[in-house]
Amino acid sequence: MRSSVEIYNVRTGRAREVWQTDRLVEAPNFAPDGSYLLLNGDGLLFRLPLDGGEVVQVDTGFAVNCNNDHGISPDGTEIVISDKTEFGKSSIYILPIEGGTPRLVTENQPSYWHGWSPDGRQLAYCGIRDDLFDIYTISVDGGVETRLTHGEGRNDGPDYSADGQWIYFNSSRTGLMQIWRIHPDGTGLEQVTSDNQGNWFAHPSPTNDKVLILSYDPSVFDHPRDLDVRLRLMDMDGGNLKTLFELFGGQGTINVPCWSPDGDEFAYVRYFPARS
Repeated sequence: MRSSVEIYNVRTGRAREVWQTDRLVEAPNFAPDGSYLLLNGDGLLFRLPLDGGEVVQVDTGFAVNCNNDHGISPDGTEIVISDKTEFGKSSIYILPIEGGTPRLVTENQPSYWHGWSPDGRQLAYCGIRDDLFDIYTISVDGGVETRLTHGEGRNDGPDYSADGQWIYFNSSRTGLMQIWRIHPDGTGLEQVTSDNQGNWFAHPSPTNDKVLILSYDPSVFDHPRDLDVRLRLMDMDGGNLKTLFELFGGQGTINVPCWSPDGDEFAYVRYFPARS
């Protein structure tokens, strides 16, 4: 096996395996009704039913180089993807939930989606402009992007709080990658974590009381796959930060919003070592 898709219940502290495959799959999102997980593999998207049904490929039209930055709209009617087929660099597109032809949202590349505002009107993403990794937002209809950070280290992985008041993201502006948050209008910047771990991919819960993060050893640069990492949970302000469990993972484990609709569970991918 290469990938194990699993679900952890924060109430009971127990995990369950929902699918194992010899393929490399990544980044599970819960459907808004909780009936399936959306994940990527081999540049494509797939639905993994949680009732034991067969895995089904999603029609993404010409977009066949999707990375692990994808998600489902708050109302459950659309999918957002990050794909490099058309321009050779990642761009953000939206398509119908049932699949179909992607509609371009971001004119500037590369752009990597990470968050959808609770009201469904805005997307948050990491954009690389002149070799600077920064946090941007844009209307779901496209247009001019709004820049929230300005090259203070590497800024990545933005995700909205459930009340829409904050965008959480990871930044290396103090040296080691840590979690920060900022209001969508660019005000109120705050550091949320400050410890000796490399913290990535903050995902606030739908209940607006907890944030899930993935943590690397401090010696690790970037967010590679196939390392011993930790999934940790904290209060919205960074308090009560605790390790839930360790696993062999990293890139692909929780790159995108992964909470169940009720906030009781989250989905993630555990990896097995690649065969040489």
